[in-house]
Amino acid sequence: MLPAERKRTIVQLVTERDGCSVSELAAELEFSKATIRRDLRDLESQGRIKRSHGGAVPASSAGTERPYGQREVDHYAEKQAIGERAAQEVREGHVVCFDAGSTTMEVARAIPDTDYVAATNMPELATEVAERDVDAKLTGGSLRPRTRALVGPMAERAIGRMNFDLLFLGTNALDSAAGLSTPNEDEAAVKEIMVERARRVVLVADESKFGDRSFVSFADLDQVDLLVTDASPSGALAAALADADVTVEEVST
Repeated sequence: MLPAERKRTIVQLVTERDGCSVSELAAELEFSKATIRRDLRDLESQGRIKRSHGGAVPASSAGTERPYGQREVDHYAEKQAIGERAAQEVREGHVVCFDAGSTTMEVARAIPDTDYVAATNMPELATEVAERDVDAKLTGGSLRPRTRALVGPMAERAIGRMNFDLLFLGTNALDSAAGLSTPNEDEAAVKEIMVERARRVVLVADESKFGDRSFVSFADLDQVDLLVTDASPSGALAAALADADVTVEEVST
């Protein structure tokens, strides 16, 4: 097992079990306690777990939500690579929905000159595509400054009247049992309607979301057609994605 894969597995185990001891991780992964402790130090420095006495606990609670500005710079190279691959799904004449988010923004930026219609609940993303002469539809609604997303009844009604060939969807967390989830119930409501109105759903998520759960679930794994990510899921999440018939494409950075 390569170091990167070992660390991904540690994060998933710590998250799924709400904490693990060094001894437990060492025995399960068949590595020395010294190696596990080094991994935990590295993972804590990356904000992916928190070390506790004799082990580790998940990095954040289910209700934690980081500002858009922080998420925009986190894992930036990975999000760019994910965006470039996901953008290849767009075809001429498509009606494409973009969920609000830092990774979906990278998808929008990566789409080559193509005649398509864009719909989104993110004003910044609408401006990005409109400046390239794309027909951009903005949902309206109440703006959440923390995520730069439009939410609420107006946004929900607008999306509920639209039909999409393709949806680029983001998530705060991706779990084998909880599916896709987010800290805010208003955003979850908008995302849920987007999924319902889309013919094809492309989830764009870097591996920091794997094995995590947030406050409100908004989609099941079997509602996703394609996951574009920077690392192959492992363990329970990999099995659940396979059972749900989700195609997983890993990009290199």
